[in-house]
Amino acid sequence: MNSKERIAKALAISTDTKVFEMGHDMSSCAAETFTKCFPGKKAVIVADTNTWKVLGDKVYAAFVEAGIPTVSYIIGKEEFHAHWQYVEMTDLLIEGRYDEARAVENASDHIESDRDKAFKEPSEDYNILVAVGSGTINDLCKLSSYHYGQQYLTLPTAASVDGYSAFGASITYHGSKQTFSCPAPLAIVADVDVIAGAPKEMTAAGYADLAAKIPAGAEWILADAIGVEPLHPQAWPILQDYLDGFLSDPQGVAEGDPDAVADLFEGLILSGFAMQAARSSRPASCSDHLFSHILDMTDHRFNGQTQSHGFQVAVGTLTMCAVLDLFLKLDFSDLDVEACVEAWPTLEQEQERALQIFRDLPAPRLGYEVISQKYSTPDEVRAQLAALKKDWQSIKERIAAKSYPFGKMQALFKTVEAPYDPAHIGVSRTQLKDLFPIIQLMRTRYNVFDLAKRGGFYESLVEPLFAEGGAWEINS
Repeated sequence: MNSKERIAKALAISTDTKVFEMGHDMSSCAAETFTKCFPGKKAVIVADTNTWKVLGDKVYAAFVEAGIPTVSYIIGKEEFHAHWQYVEMTDLLIEGRYDEARAVENASDHIESDRDKAFKEPSEDYNILVAVGSGTINDLCKLSSYHYGQQYLTLPTAASVDGYSAFGASITYHGSKQTFSCPAPLAIVADVDVIAGAPKEMTAAGYADLAAKIPAGAEWILADAIGVEPLHPQAWPILQDYLDGFLSDPQGVAEGDPDAVADLFEGLILSGFAMQAARSSRPASCSDHLFSHILDMTDHRFNGQTQSHGFQVAVGTLTMCAVLDLFLKLDFSDLDVEACVEAWPTLEQEQERALQIFRDLPAPRLGYEVISQKYSTPDEVRAQLAALKKDWQSIKERIAAKSYPFGKMQALFKTVEAPYDPAHIGVSRTQLKDLFPIIQLMRTRYNVFDLAKRGGFYESLVEPLFAEGGAWEINS
């Protein structure tokens, strides 16, 4: 199946995005696409100081020439992130309250508003946002558009994330990185020349984000196999059937070859379409992304700089590849299911454990809330472990067929110049090990550590990773 056929198939299952145009000089079609998708509407082109120079200025001029009522809003901060403060900023842009938006952008002591009060009644008078940038600008415009009951147009400037076409926006609210449910853009216009010319570290970050679908897919297979969360019949194949091919040219990606970068970007977009079909980020992430979420929560910096989502995910992806290597070496054919059920703690005990683990984090009740939702009763634990024991050989074969061994994934990241050691993003191996208790309690999504806690083999997945000869051996 060629690219056009894959994209057409993906658009057929997407629930939100109806137009995806990708090609050389494709940004010249942005004004025409806007007019077709949002006839008679006013546009606000949202960019930062870098993406304005790269593409925003050109798009603004084309919109004006096409007779579209257009204003531009250039975010002036050199460093900003997808925090709720900036969602409030883009909310105001939709209403045309530009001076107030600028005040929110620049406020150093901003107090976050109530997320539940952000929604407004739809109106024909609202502006349509045109996101020109990478993941952060896209997520801000996505969630704000949802607040006003409308969609938006996005023009990506880098193959750096899979969020362009994703259902949901990843936003930090009250100190916790959360995925807010909201529709993907109505239209995506991707200029291959612009995307291939992005800084190479952004493209490497996108490669790592796409590669994360390998261990995430393996964890989804596991959840499916033990009866917790079935594979989505449309979302699973739309990306996973082609994922190996999208990851097959790391050298071309590293060199900025337009064809290789276009393939990478297509993979990222298909990942988003899979999330649209599933109405969940399950097709795109599991434990691999949680390492990044914790680092975001704790405002992790290296050499004074925050690290990109993709670079943090690279470390999480490698770590989960190593964890899955260890998991596949275990044998559950003689698992004592009843002994595991007997040892299973009560909900109250798990809630107390969560409070202790999260007590010094910016969101101290997050783990409590998560475990309260995904706690399994003893009968559910028994069913999950019985399925693991009964079908272990089949489960093992399915996961092994999907997984990349740690060594293979690390070699790919070395080639593409993504981080291949936690030290590359300023995280020591000891610090990385300390994140594991948080990972299991970070999201309601079922992961391999949930199963390991139920089956009493959690230590077998963590301790060897940092022991002598392990992937992240800690030298004493």
